Amino acid sequence: MRKLNIGVLSCANIAKKFILPTLDEMKEFNLLGIASRTKEKADAFAKEFNTKAFYSYESLLEEKALDAVYIPLPNSMHYTWVKKSLEKGLHVLVEKSMACNVEEVEELNVIAKEKNLVLIENFQFRFHAQLQYIKELVNNGEIGELRNIRASFGFPPFPDGDKNIRYKKELGGGALLDAAAYPLKISQLFLGDNLFIDSATLVTPKDKEVDIWGCATLKQREGNLSSQIAFGFDHYYQNSIELWGSKGKISANRIFTAAPNFEPSIEVETNEKRECINLEADHHFKNMLTYFYKSIIDKSSCDDEYKYNINQARLLHELKEKASE
Repeated sequence: MRKLNIGVLSCANIAKKFILPTLDEMKEFNLLGIASRTKEKADAFAKEFNTKAFYSYESLLEEKALDAVYIPLPNSMHYTWVKKSLEKGLHVLVEKSMACNVEEVEELNVIAKEKNLVLIENFQFRFHAQLQYIKELVNNGEIGELRNIRASFGFPPFPDGDKNIRYKKELGGGALLDAAAYPLKISQLFLGDNLFIDSATLVTPKDKEVDIWGCATLKQREGNLSSQIAFGFDHYYQNSIELWGSKGKISANRIFTAAPNFEPSIEVETNEKRECINLEADHHFKNMLTYFYKSIIDKSSCDDEYKYNINQARLLHELKEKASE
């Protein structure tokens, strides 16, 4: 097996909590280094994960042995550092949202395609066994014909309050690029790529500089199905999907962020039964990184990912535009 050298740009919490420990246990990757503009953070992370510290993002990208990078920077910095990484010939896994507008996302994917590089937006829930199980239930007609989807993702105020990057306009904060990205993505996984935003609301309170919550309806351009999504910060916690069919419905209440040791449950209701199905825990971060690795090795999924990336950015743009009407 060819081992790939990967670097991490930023000492973000998601990197420390999930990605770095997962990389540490995978034989597919060698963690070549961690970069931070803060020396103390870089040193601390490098010591914890037994790798090399870099004190600027540029210095890590200059490493000739590097094959790929993981980028969990604030949204406003994604475009710049994804572009620099691609121009260095590096494969990229970047946290959602890929960039702050659709034009930037389109440009990044053009560069990736021209250079035959993998560019993936990190929606790890795509690779959880829970989602595959739900898809099988739908495809097997467990709830009859699928008629409608409802998906919600929202969470309480962050512990660090207004200091959190999600509340900072200059850092690409706001619920649209953060929380909304999840239900938008899962709507596409069930209803296809050819969706449009039929209606939308996006709310920026007077005491905030970014949008805090919103909702939208997505419809198929060629079909009769729709999806209602809701999202936000400073909310009662929601992390759910409901698939309503002609003969029943499927519900899941931890669809987006099932931690590696979490055992999810799915509820199936029909006229004949009401069943709670308990599933085994799954490691969607490891599954996602395995997919990233395989994509680099065989390049078979590159074109699909470019399409997914651009379509996701298009829907985010449409939601913002529709909400401003």
